[in-house]
Amino acid sequence: MWGAVLVLVALLVVKISHWFYRWANPKCDGELPPGSMGLPIIGETIEFFTAHKLYDIPPFIRKRMTRYGDVFKTSLVGQKVVVSTDPEINYNIFQQENKSFLIWYTESFIEILGQESLLKYHGKIHKYLKNLILQLVSPESLRVKLLPEMNEATRRHLQSWAERGAVDVKEVASDMIFEYFSKKLISYDEKKNKRKLRENYTAFIEGLISFPLNIPGTKFHACIQGRNNAIKIIKEIYEQRKASNKPGNDFLDHMLEEVAREDTILNEAIAIDLIFVLLFATYETTSAAITLLTKYIFDHPKVIEELTKEHEAIIRNRKEDNSDMTWEEYKSMTFTHMVINETVRLANIVPGIFRKVVKDVKIKGYTIPEGWVMMVVPSVLHLSPDKYEDPLAFNPWRWEGQELHAGSKTFMAFGGGIRLCVGADFAKLQMAVFLHSFVTKYRWSVTKGGTAIRKPGLVFPDGLHIQIEEKEAVEVN
Repeated sequence: MWGAVLVLVALLVVKISHWFYRWANPKCDGELPPGSMGLPIIGETIEFFTAHKLYDIPPFIRKRMTRYGDVFKTSLVGQKVVVSTDPEINYNIFQQENKSFLIWYTESFIEILGQESLLKYHGKIHKYLKNLILQLVSPESLRVKLLPEMNEATRRHLQSWAERGAVDVKEVASDMIFEYFSKKLISYDEKKNKRKLRENYTAFIEGLISFPLNIPGTKFHACIQGRNNAIKIIKEIYEQRKASNKPGNDFLDHMLEEVAREDTILNEAIAIDLIFVLLFATYETTSAAITLLTKYIFDHPKVIEELTKEHEAIIRNRKEDNSDMTWEEYKSMTFTHMVINETVRLANIVPGIFRKVVKDVKIKGYTIPEGWVMMVVPSVLHLSPDKYEDPLAFNPWRWEGQELHAGSKTFMAFGGGIRLCVGADFAKLQMAVFLHSFVTKYRWSVTKGGTAIRKPGLVFPDGLHIQIEEKEAVEVN
């Protein structure tokens, strides 16, 4: 009997050992990049999700770059991944979009953002959905429709901050953008709605980039619950509008018209998921950028001085002192755009950009098999001393004489290729509108907080608290 047990144990050990070996040495019709696949299924996910400080290349990436070079293999959340920190390779990946590579997110990420999310689609459907969004945030729409309302909302909220005296910038910036953009999307007013959409988005965001363990008590579970509750509220608004047949003069009107068309590829599920993702992507990423922007310029008085000089010159050149910022003024703000570029370079709000390999590809002599995922890490390029002198320093003047309104092989704050962030112009305009009033009409100082960490998403554990008051008069003479 004991002999049979020993044989079974030996067979089990051989089986497990073979499984481990196959996991650590995946099949490839060629040579894979160097690297480690970690433990079966789990891979190296736990280390990837370990929190780290903002102002450095993620330790997970740095450690492997040192050991394996600019291209290496790993495994994250059960997916075989090749990480690229090489600007030429990254550029080629984006140029091969919809050919050798397709947009990719983990199953858990898609579960959170929605099975009908824009992020899931590619090719003609993605192009169609992107064009729908551009109806809302194209440069022309920003100039004619959004800028006047953005001016009003920003001015009103900044005045409210000053009346309170002390605020957490991350929290109040999130409130400002959420309030404004949710009205543009679905005419939503948090104060008039018993079911609080904003609260559910908060729960959703805290678990968005977390270990995908969907059991009660985990951040991921709370994230799923937050998403489900938010979708219910959006769906309710959608159905009420559809039943009433009364226009709201917002993006939802356009969605309903598109869904009703006979030749459309849009359905209600896609429309609702699109609204959900647009609201999240717009207010969360832009508020994070504004928070870091506030911290950076406070730490650099010369930057505030230069910004103030640029914006006060704009005010002096106006025919009417109390008029709002115009599109022409926005486009003329050279130093402001330098500050915005430097902020998003250091912020690296997106920890990684993923593309799935649809057919075997050759990279630097290596073969990346079909079904694997390529991960581009913008922070490595943005913080590289080979690309940027003193890369960890906040120095807007490094952008002098450079292109300020486009990405490049070494500047991918808003992605790249045909998947360049459709909301990039919106975010930059909102930051400029904020700065215009902030530096000319208010005195403020940071009182506590300001520490940002990655988990790997960007979070502010202690917020960024400022003391703020309105200036008695704007000195423009």
